[in-house]
Amino acid sequence: MRIIKIFTLAILCLASASCIKEKLEETYNKQDEQIDKYITGLLEKNESYTATYNDGVSRLTTKAGEGPELSSNGSISFYYAGYTFSGSINPASLFGTNHQATAEMAQWNLTDPDYSLMEVSLKDKGLLEGVRKGLIGAQAGEECEIIFSGKYAFGNHIFGIIPANSALLFKIWVVGVSND
Repeated sequence: MRIIKIFTLAILCLASASCIKEKLEETYNKQDEQIDKYITGLLEKNESYTATYNDGVSRLTTKAGEGPELSSNGSISFYYAGYTFSGSINPASLFGTNHQATAEMAQWNLTDPDYSLMEVSLKDKGLLEGVRKGLIGAQAGEECEIIFSGKYAFGNHIFGIIPANSALLFKIWVVGVSND
């Protein structure tokens, strides 16, 4: 009898885990649909914009850059503004920036703001997967938005003020690219 109870409990646990996984995939699929709708809408309104897709991550280029494209092993310097994304950009969903004009527009009142240029290598293990995939191919002088589901962000973890499983959008102002 005890074996039957243990077996039943194990089946219930597996069924519950399967339901949670299905619900999470459904959340990510809805986020991907919102991202596609957002990008399509902007591409229809502005013919100079371009979209690049890299394995579940989208980059909408709003101002073309020039020079070499960032490789998967390269380094990049940029300014950014990060938002939680639910179909559009909302200043209230800004969670971080090193771009002074964006901070001022959002009326951020930080006691010790840091607007210094961010410099990262795409080999850096601490870089979000969505940001890494979105930056590949970027050029110096480019302005873009990198958008991805929670699958490529923090997943099922809360990070600061960012809720678990949140889709994210990063506005990026690329200053320099190096593939050395």
